[in-house]
Amino acid sequence: MKDINLLHIVISLLGIMGMVSLNAVLVVWLERKTAGRMQFRHGPMEVGFHGILQTLADGIKLVSKQLVAPSHADTALFIMAPVVSLVPIFVAMMPIPFSATILAHETDTGLLLVIALGLLNTLGILLAGWGSDNKYGLLGGTRAVGQILAYKIPLLLTVLTIVILAGSFSLREIAMSQNGLWNAFMQPVAFLIYIVCIVLETNRSPFDMAEAESELVAGFHTEYSGMAFSMFFLAEYSYMFVAAALATVMFLGGWHGPILPAPIWFILKVYFLLFLMIWFRWTFPRVRIDQMLMMGWKVLLPISLINFLITAVVLAL
Repeated sequence: MKDINLLHIVISLLGIMGMVSLNAVLVVWLERKTAGRMQFRHGPMEVGFHGILQTLADGIKLVSKQLVAPSHADTALFIMAPVVSLVPIFVAMMPIPFSATILAHETDTGLLLVIALGLLNTLGILLAGWGSDNKYGLLGGTRAVGQILAYKIPLLLTVLTIVILAGSFSLREIAMSQNGLWNAFMQPVAFLIYIVCIVLETNRSPFDMAEAESELVAGFHTEYSGMAFSMFFLAEYSYMFVAAALATVMFLGGWHGPILPAPIWFILKVYFLLFLMIWFRWTFPRVRIDQMLMMGWKVLLPISLINFLITAVVLAL
């Protein structure tokens, strides 16, 4: 029995690795084409049909480049940072259900596991900024820590609101509890707060404080090149998928939908949310760091706390 479970986990991890790579190729292509159309351009057109393989070509070029560490950098932290940022993704995707039966690993605390592993992305950013021995990298890392303090509490309050509605931390049970009515309609305020928080968590514009090219060159990955840079790149788009998948499970009914097979509905909802995140990037200007912190502490936190208390009182009565 243990051998069967181990084999299942290994096969699941290999499948997740393949899905993560495919997702990065598709989402980067989608972002480039969306940005192009918004700016009256065509975007990539040369490699593959309408440039669909351009991301793959860029990835091969990055892998072939040499990783050069700064002379005064902490080499161990410098090399460890992209690994810490990327590897937890493979475990975080295991409890995500694509249907009532299709998931890598069932656990009663799947929601807690995914949120906890999401914190390691910020740890990777901090290690990259500190280990690079670069002032722009260090500023990017410290900004990421300030950012996580501002949004993580509202995010947790929003998640707890959904947990008390479903009565479980299991992602599959949360999705199954929305067979009749989606939580996005029952908890529209929580849904909007969660969308803002996942944009903050994935360091996407207008909240990409840790990079902020116009201020910090490239922020925490200023000194990175080659394979290490591509790992940060892959981690960003993978965390986007995980965040969108969590939103789908908690607010959009998971795999529930008419006519189409359950996994197709799940993927469609996830990529709709990914498109929203791309749309935000190419629509809104980057906010200042003080504006982001004030929004987190003075807007998102009070609203999420009030929404949680109202939901708890209504359920208790």
